[in-house]
Amino acid sequence: MRRIALMALVPAAISSPGWAVTYMSVQQAQAAMFPGEQLTSAFHELTAQQVAAIRKASGESPLSKSLKSWRAADGGWFIADEVVGKHEFITYAVALSADGAVRGIEILDYRESYGNQVRDPRWRQQFVGKKAGQSLKLGTDIKNISGATLSSKHITDGVRRVLATYAIVLAHG
Repeated sequence: MRRIALMALVPAAISSPGWAVTYMSVQQAQAAMFPGEQLTSAFHELTAQQVAAIRKASGESPLSKSLKSWRAADGGWFIADEVVGKHEFITYAVALSADGAVRGIEILDYRESYGNQVRDPRWRQQFVGKKAGQSLKLGTDIKNISGATLSSKHITDGVRRVLATYAIVLAHG
């Protein structure tokens, strides 16, 4: 009898709904962050030296050697990236002005079961104007969100890494 009861639970566990939510595509984020502007893909494969320099400058290692970046007609940049929330990936995008300052951040995909308060525009607004080399730490420069501590921390760390990546890979090219 126990075996039958356990076997009945297996399909329920397999078919449980996921928490993944897609809020916008890369193209939708580009249109929102660079309205009316033409963006040109400028993907890069990071070298071992660039990865080491990014890690040294930001304290964070890139999760991938593939840099997904687009150059805006006005000289700005759009960079799509991922960080791990608590267990799952969070896909986000950072828009940079021509001088490398954060113009905005958008959350594209959120796969965690809680903590999606990082989508709050007021929280994301804290990053605007930040540049590579400036202090960017959760709890000091960026306010933490109770109930979304790991997502807040990892997105903050990710933005710091994206800014370092811009300075090391994109700023001079």
